[in-house]
Amino acid sequence: MGSIKDNLYNALTIGVMLITPLFVSATDNVQMYIRDDVYADYQRFLNGRTVTEIDNFSGRYIRRDVVDMILVQKALQLGGFDKSFDYQVGNVNFRNTKLLEQGKLLLSFDSYWLADAKPLAEHIFITDAVIRRGEYFAGLYYSPQNNKMTDLSSFDGLNTLTAVSTPRWRTDWETLKKLPLKRHVLEHEWVAQARMVSMQWVDFMLMPLMPNKSNEYILEGIHLVAHPKWVVLLDGSRHFVVSKYHPDGERAFAALQLGLAKLRSKGLVKLAYQQAGFVPDWSKRQELKPQAN
Repeated sequence: MGSIKDNLYNALTIGVMLITPLFVSATDNVQMYIRDDVYADYQRFLNGRTVTEIDNFSGRYIRRDVVDMILVQKALQLGGFDKSFDYQVGNVNFRNTKLLEQGKLLLSFDSYWLADAKPLAEHIFITDAVIRRGEYFAGLYYSPQNNKMTDLSSFDGLNTLTAVSTPRWRTDWETLKKLPLKRHVLEHEWVAQARMVSMQWVDFMLMPLMPNKSNEYILEGIHLVAHPKWVVLLDGSRHFVVSKYHPDGERAFAALQLGLAKLRSKGLVKLAYQQAGFVPDWSKRQELKPQAN
């Protein structure tokens, strides 16, 4: 048997070991994975402000991904979810879906197409739509040196062009498959898609308009521009998703639904995506679709 001093020390040590996990669980930040370029623009757009202070989404660094990231945090706060996020930045993409399914990731800052979220319904909660069906128009992004894209003058002109996407993004892929393209190129990684287009190995890819960036995308040797005239309707709705298996999943989903309803009632959800360029300037752009006879 040990001394009274040793026994007291052991009892205190066990007590600390039992108490500490409970304390950490209550105060730990929630780890969130975010693509590096999105996080960089998010930080630049905030420019020292908190998400609570944002009620105007006009600005040089705003884009759909950044709007998503801000809205989801505002909604969580309005709904009473008060945990902070610890951002893990990197080249993340489909890995996030696996982490959601496993309960290792609370939610996605990047909204999902409903067509992509439904097959995961066993593992995730799906919020009400933040972008409703018929509201999402995408730009045709291509290399500024690609004269074939610059010269595109009609729907029929698509038959000489190629485009890249992945069936994992069902709405994007189905939209492209309905276009009379010369070839539909399959590539799963977004950065690889952008690089292929920038190198003119493929003519274009679909991306959200970014009017506050002059509809240009520039990153690590990749330079893409949106067609100045044509946009394409992506026929679907977008939603936030929350893991059913994460310890905070149910509480975060309830808060998110409540907060989004409050933001929607104030008109802030629609305004945010409008200011980010989701409603094209119809005095300059047209929807690329077959002409009625």
